[in-house]
Amino acid sequence: MSSFIAQRLFTLVVMSLVPFSSFGQMSAKSALLDPIAVTASRTAQPVSDLLADVTVIGPDDIARAGQSSLAELLARQPGVEIATNGGPGSTSAVFLRGANSGHTLVLIDGVRVGSSSSGMTPVEAIPLDQIDHIEILRGPASSLYGADALGGVIQIFTKRGDGTSPARVNASAGYGSYDTSQFAAGVAGAAQAWNYALQVGGGHSRGFNDIENPANFSYNPDRDGYTTTNVTASGSWRLNPDHEISGQVFRNRLNAQFDAGLGFDDRTVTTVESYSLASRDQLTTSWASRLQAALANDNSVSNGAFGPSAFRTRQWQYSWQNDVTLPLGLLSLIAERREERLSSDVAFPITQRNTNSADAIYQLRQGLHAFQANLRIDDSSQFGSRTTGALAYGYRLTPSFRATISAGTAFKAPTFNDLYFPGFSNPNLVPEKSRNVEAGLYYATSNQQARVVVYRNRVDDLIVFECDANFNCAPQNVDRATLEGVTLGYDVTWGETMLKTSVDVQKPEDDTNGHLLPRRAKRRGALALTHAIGALRIGAEWLVSSQRFDDAANTLRLGGYAVTNLTLDYALAKAWTLVVRANNVFDKHYELAADYATPRANVFAGVRFQQ
Repeated sequence: MSSFIAQRLFTLVVMSLVPFSSFGQMSAKSALLDPIAVTASRTAQPVSDLLADVTVIGPDDIARAGQSSLAELLARQPGVEIATNGGPGSTSAVFLRGANSGHTLVLIDGVRVGSSSSGMTPVEAIPLDQIDHIEILRGPASSLYGADALGGVIQIFTKRGDGTSPARVNASAGYGSYDTSQFAAGVAGAAQAWNYALQVGGGHSRGFNDIENPANFSYNPDRDGYTTTNVTASGSWRLNPDHEISGQVFRNRLNAQFDAGLGFDDRTVTTVESYSLASRDQLTTSWASRLQAALANDNSVSNGAFGPSAFRTRQWQYSWQNDVTLPLGLLSLIAERREERLSSDVAFPITQRNTNSADAIYQLRQGLHAFQANLRIDDSSQFGSRTTGALAYGYRLTPSFRATISAGTAFKAPTFNDLYFPGFSNPNLVPEKSRNVEAGLYYATSNQQARVVVYRNRVDDLIVFECDANFNCAPQNVDRATLEGVTLGYDVTWGETMLKTSVDVQKPEDDTNGHLLPRRAKRRGALALTHAIGALRIGAEWLVSSQRFDDAANTLRLGGYAVTNLTLDYALAKAWTLVVRANNVFDKHYELAADYATPRANVFAGVRFQQ
């Protein structure tokens, strides 16, 4: 363990794990929940039993997000940083535990989404209107999901029927600063053996000028807004208690303006889609099977002064998971196949690759002990076979305290841009790979939760774009990085008040020169406080970050910042709620990417109907 972590660990442990009995008795309304999560083991478990560092963002948090984007909501969570090239609707990058933006795998209802050309997932094109809850798994997870889960996994679950209620209707509409408007409506329910849900939504904003600096060659003094329309639908049919067939559809179209120079209204139309069919079968009392076929599309068409540019990714995904209950533990055996197909205006010499995978996950819960082992083989038609694994152990010290320790490996596949983009590529690249160790200490009661997680992730063969003396430029496997840090969290409820807070102290460094990786801070913190007074619930949020650098040489400094947001919910009548959100109330000027603007003080108000 490095001196960086050791110097901070003792203080953080003491701060986070002292029971705060002075807060008194909780109310029934404010008890902290123990949500169920599936991302950390590919089977459902209470978060309090997990051996991994997981956060669940629930429906209430999403409802209070107002006009915030998915990236902004993620930035309020432990271990997550973002960078945006302007306001909502603009290109957004997510850094999980200091890893690169392409090192986070994003799933929608278990389906991998993103671009095979850039290696990025357009989180700006995933609307909160359609999301029920989100699970964030921190730490390498290639032994569960294969390539690209080097920093972690963000899994998004869309709204579904609960299988027991008759038809329930929801609707929302709001308006705010920058001429921003949003609407959504949906219905979900069950009828006999059927379960169904349909949700539609959309939004529009005139936005603001993305680039503030007139010296930037892309500067254009106009407003850069967006328009979005989206839909999700799901249905299932239970043949009998042991067999169910289900289907899911997600689609969002985002038309967003951006700056690329004077005199032209540049814009990108991004369409993200996922479709899946699945069968769940309890074949015997000890054998459960799930078979799924899915298709994910990521279509991006940019219209600029030099003409249109299109990149389209299609991913066919097939999975068969078998969960076998053993006398001691649960064994999951998974076979998967992914077929990536790329089409573009650019003449890529190779436009497809296939990956076949086999995965085994063993879980044991025995008394005070818990154990999980993962082993996965991914065989790619492009770069060959890669084997990843992970081991995790947990011990419950007392009914309230538990400790975990784990180690695992991961890798990220080179993108099609890295390998084949004409004139600027290297077909000899190998996947980036990492080795991670971490330890966690957790404290939980019915009204308090505290956690300290220490991690160290060593990344080798990092792909870096380099130019030689003759200005021949291409990506190379030349860099190494170490991502190490401590995450501290504490949540508590007392009476009608809830406090959630987290602190991240990290050092994501390039090992070759000791520089911080671009756009990542050493210190970040978030705090959210809510209090209910009858039908009124008020809240405040604070997000604080130290300085960062916009470049790998650490010469272009991005200053630290502190942003304050306020929220208000008021129950107008049965099923009706007034929602008001004010972001950046002190009008803080800050940048997440050099020369790019961020929202100044803004407000959004709306009404929500939930039957």
